[in-house]
Amino acid sequence: MRLGAFDLSPTPQPRLERVRGGPACPESVVLVLHGGRAVSHEPAGRRRRLAYLRMLPFALMLGNAGLTVYVLRYRYRGWNAPAMDALLDARWALGEIGRRHPGAPTALLGHSMGGRAALRAAGASNVVAVCALAPWLDGSDPVEQLAERSVLIAHGDQERWTDPRESYAYALRAKQVTERTCRFEVPGDGHAMVRRPAEWSSLARGFLLGELGIEPEDRRICEAMRRQAPDGLAVRAG
Repeated sequence: MRLGAFDLSPTPQPRLERVRGGPACPESVVLVLHGGRAVSHEPAGRRRRLAYLRMLPFALMLGNAGLTVYVLRYRYRGWNAPAMDALLDARWALGEIGRRHPGAPTALLGHSMGGRAALRAAGASNVVAVCALAPWLDGSDPVEQLAERSVLIAHGDQERWTDPRESYAYALRAKQVTERTCRFEVPGDGHAMVRRPAEWSSLARGFLLGELGIEPEDRRICEAMRRQAPDGLAVRAG
């Protein structure tokens, strides 16, 4: 029998990569979730992939601000419904963070598929806030897990890959569960977040550092959260 008849490749495992910087004994943690594909069982381990590289500047920015930051490396590139592999990996990562840093409040920062995983994983006991950038949503995602969490969603008005209308509809439902929900529209930018990088970074930084008590809360974000729906869910950024 040919050796090739056997599948001897190891089963992929999720991995947490700690970003340089941040305190040795953190008071708060950020978990960064990068994007992926709707369907793919290709291992997600390559660091050269754009979905991974796109979130590194955010992770480094937050680490330099004094937070302990982890980037999750999924087992697979795809969401792979109904398995929702990225969500399973995000839940594993939150459990691992809770084991490493017991009692540390944790915020989630995700882009595209990672934004979807972040919103769905928000029910973990150590999660206090979720920032979803251009999240991939389709109307089937629940909101009950967001209770008592703070939520910021941002979408570019030139988006072509994920639907801003879906994130707006999701924000409307989320606002019924947690009043601390806001949504921003980044003018002139699309899914890759390359035309207005400073605006995306400013929103994520202001929200996460404010919610985790590292810096005073961002006034424009606070104002958006104070508004009743639908106000505060289509705020122009910049």
